[in-house]
Amino acid sequence: MNSLRSRERAQANGAVEVFSKLEGEIHEVISRTATAPRVPQQNDNELAASNIGSLLQRVSGTSVQEIEKLIAELQILRDMLQKEAARVQREIVGYAALIQNARRSISTISESLSFWQSDRDDPPELARETSTHGLASCGFGGM
Repeated sequence: MNSLRSRERAQANGAVEVFSKLEGEIHEVISRTATAPRVPQQNDNELAASNIGSLLQRVSGTSVQEIEKLIAELQILRDMLQKEAARVQREIVGYAALIQNARRSISTISESLSFWQSDRDDPPELARETSTHGLASCGFGGM
C-alpha cells in the first residue's frame, strides 16, 4: 500500500513538473511573439495556437499514458484481491469442516465417557462382588 502511495506521489510530482514545463513554454511562446517583429496578426495567432496545441498534445499524451498505467495497476490489484478473497473463502470452508469434525469427535468422546460413568455408578454391592471375585480368583480373597 505504501508503494502505491509513493508511486502516486511520484506521478503527482511528475504531473506538476509537466505542467510547470507547459507553463514555461507558454510563457516562452508569448514572450517570443511579443518580442518578435510584427507580422500580420493572423499568422501570430495561428503560430501561437499551433504551438499551444502541440504543447497540449504532449502534455495530454503523457497524462493519458499515466492514467493507462494506473488503470493497469488497479486491474492487477483487483485481480490480486479477488484471488485473495477466494483463498480466504476456501480457508473458511476448510475451518468449518474442521469444526464439524471436532464436534463429532467431542460427541463421540462424550458418549464414551458417559458409558464409563454409568459403569462407575453401579450399586456398591455389585462393585464389591466384582472386586472380591476378582481378588479371590487371584488368591487374595480370604485375607
